[in-house]
Amino acid sequence: MTEDSIRARAFALYDRFTHEGRDRRAFMADLATLAGGTAAANALLATIAADPAAAAVVQANDARLSSSTVRWPVAGGRMLSGYRVVPKGAPGRLPTVVVIHENRGLTEHIRDVARRIALAGFVALAPDFLSASGGTPSDEDKARDAIAALDLSATTDDAVATVRWLGADKAGNGRVGAVGFCWGGALVNRMAIAAGPALAAGVAYYGPAPSPAEAARVRAAMLLHYAGLDDRVNATGMPWAKALAAAGVRVEAYTYPGVNHAFNNDTAVGRYDAAAAKLAWDRTIRFLHAKLDQPSPRQMPR
Repeated sequence: MTEDSIRARAFALYDRFTHEGRDRRAFMADLATLAGGTAAANALLATIAADPAAAAVVQANDARLSSSTVRWPVAGGRMLSGYRVVPKGAPGRLPTVVVIHENRGLTEHIRDVARRIALAGFVALAPDFLSASGGTPSDEDKARDAIAALDLSATTDDAVATVRWLGADKAGNGRVGAVGFCWGGALVNRMAIAAGPALAAGVAYYGPAPSPAEAARVRAAMLLHYAGLDDRVNATGMPWAKALAAAGVRVEAYTYPGVNHAFNNDTAVGRYDAAAAKLAWDRTIRFLHAKLDQPSPRQMPR
């Protein structure tokens, strides 16, 4: 077995573990068999999994940004909390982008992504969808279990409530977009179905997609990024992209050849692909500016 085939099988094992609820002990046993021992398995895992201690691209104390933890109301009188980042010295009201985390919750990496979004000229808000259970735990396995236990319909309602809350925020220009990764990409797709015109733009990175029959309900412009080697997600993503186009939704869909699921995550060295990540990011920022920079009519000066 070649090194590339071992790595490809390791990716598949890890994705089944993280996305299908497999037991860690069983996963590590399979990985050790594949790698040729426990030590080799641990070394291989270090290149596949995200590193919570990886250095940020934009530091938390970046002088160009102002960040804070905020709380807002959602359904049933509950509250969500999240990480809000605003660029300093903006000449006017900015559009807002909701940054939706993976199935590990609101991690330092997602906070870093929110800061990158803010530096690109947006107000960024990264919700913690585990707020009700005390927030994202530091143990990633516990975070994944907690995400898996969420009621998807209620979580979608919370996301839509967040969009509507931001759309009414007088500090913004009234236009709200969302970008999400993996589990967050899937939630962006569901938000686009449920939010109607309140969501102006959605960007889903390798997000498993809903039924194509739901495409006609989408009012947001959509940008979809897929990894060429990600058969699990692409099996739903490609039909979703086609259905959106057939329903008359403004949609752009790109597949990046030869890269793995989570290719944008620079804290996972084995998955990260710098060229694909840069191309997708540049497309994302251009798309968000094109769809969000024009103020909402209710925010226009009278």
